[in-house]
Amino acid sequence: MTQELAYREACARATLARAQMMSSATEAKARIAPARLVQDVKDKATGTVLGAVAQGAAKAHQRPVAVGAAAAAFALFLARRPIAALFERLYVRIRNTPTDMPENDHG
Repeated sequence: MTQELAYREACARATLARAQMMSSATEAKARIAPARLVQDVKDKATGTVLGAVAQGAAKAHQRPVAVGAAAAAFALFLARRPIAALFERLYVRIRNTPTDMPENDHG
């Protein structure tokens, strides 16, 4: 093998390595582009939410009574202030019965 032939082979290998490096650099640049990252995050979030919904539906089919009880407890938790106000008004009406004898002399 002559030196000239070895030089040409080395140049060819260098050109090939440079082309591979430029190709991988272009791919990496496209991979870290902001639009691509945003899309990847959206896709991952959508996949996670859909997976959680599917898993919740499967659990609901396995234990419908437990899911119904949990939903009812959550609804009561959300409505605790209106329910408390209702019972407070009822308690005041029951407790404050009108008396036949007024407390003052004007009545």
